Amino acid sequence: MTTAYFLILALFTLTWFLVGRQRASSLAGADPSALHSLPSYHGLFLAALVFLPMLLIFAVGAPLAERYVEATALKGFDPATVSEGLGRSAILRDIQSVLAGNYSGTAAPELTAGASAYAQASNFAHWSLLIAGVVAALLAAMSGFRLIGPEFRARNSVERLVKYVLLACSAIAVLTTVGIVFSVLFETIHFFSKVSPIDFLFGLQWSPQTAIRADQVGSSGAFGIVPLVTGTLLITVIAIAVAGPLGLFAAIYMAEYASPRVRGITKPILEILAGVPTVVLGFFAALTVAPFIRGWGEMVGLNVASESALAAGLVMGMMIIPFVSSLSDDVINAVPQALRDGSYAMGATKSETIKKVVLPAALPGIVSAFMLAISRAVGETMIVVMAAGLAANLTFNPLEAVTTFTVQIKTILVGDQEFDSAKTLSAFALGFVLFFFTLVLNFIALQIVKRYREQYD
Repeated sequence: MTTAYFLILALFTLTWFLVGRQRASSLAGADPSALHSLPSYHGLFLAALVFLPMLLIFAVGAPLAERYVEATALKGFDPATVSEGLGRSAILRDIQSVLAGNYSGTAAPELTAGASAYAQASNFAHWSLLIAGVVAALLAAMSGFRLIGPEFRARNSVERLVKYVLLACSAIAVLTTVGIVFSVLFETIHFFSKVSPIDFLFGLQWSPQTAIRADQVGSSGAFGIVPLVTGTLLITVIAIAVAGPLGLFAAIYMAEYASPRVRGITKPILEILAGVPTVVLGFFAALTVAPFIRGWGEMVGLNVASESALAAGLVMGMMIIPFVSSLSDDVINAVPQALRDGSYAMGATKSETIKKVVLPAALPGIVSAFMLAISRAVGETMIVVMAAGLAANLTFNPLEAVTTFTVQIKTILVGDQEFDSAKTLSAFALGFVLFFFTLVLNFIALQIVKRYREQYD
């Protein structure tokens, strides 16, 4: 029924667009200047009046219809069972299996009755939603149709509507960010009611395993994030030490030295790295890079762990090279040619022009590229899981196994967990610290960009 609803929505929108355009054209006759707005704007005005009410009714009505259908289907079951989240979900899955004919065994009478009620309520809700959307669209279209005339400012109305749509999209993005922050913040506060913030921020041991029941033998948990901070920074520093020079030098070559033909081949090939799945890079790090580093270490007498920060950092550096090279290349190409010509006129060589003129002028964009690459490295999970391990070691030795914030968040939230335990809540605290860390990085980047942009504008 959802597919039918959107097909009717598309059909109505197209139909009323054509009706509005035809109506405006017939009013203008042979003199298009008689209209304030072009006929296409009148069509867009009617199309918007049809599209928005139907979309709004579906966005509001679909969740309400689903709740109504589920409540109707569950009326014949034990309220105590239905009130439990897992029991409710299991019953609804069984009802849908009965309707689809995939239920194994003989369905109980109440399950058969529930499936019948579910089908009837679903049919009623879907048809009600469709009729409501069609009626609202027709009423809106007819009211807009009467407004079409030579003096009607259809273009102004359409542009005002587009402005409101763009404002709504911006508001949704902002509110989504705010919602994420507050959802993480509330769970972090809940975590700090169980674990001291001082122990969390300055503790030197990370072992989040806790005993779930009072009679269960298990650890009481240690939630010091210093080992995670050192592991995250160590891998990030290695990654940016690889990606920074390689990416920046590649960008300089493609922007200043490469011919258009070479640039057209090299840049797409380099950017393919950004599209390689991280799990593939993780396999590469675990099966190729890590054994190579371990073998090299044995040759020179070094004790290298089978999972090391160096292996994860090297492969992660390869992954973020396109973030540095592509953005830096675009920024360097955006430097006005007049600056280069002025430098050449003063007798500077090409390399001197790049070092003294081009790179300083492009510095704000290059800093932004580096900060984006660092943020990407900090948030990476799969490569670290497969190449660096899960051990929370407090070390700055790149040849040892370490772990990061994102790896621990993934590890904590995998499997069946008690949501109210300190172990599970620690994942939200880690996420909040990671969010704050990336926020600080972005703030530093904005300050650098602001300072140097004023110098070269």
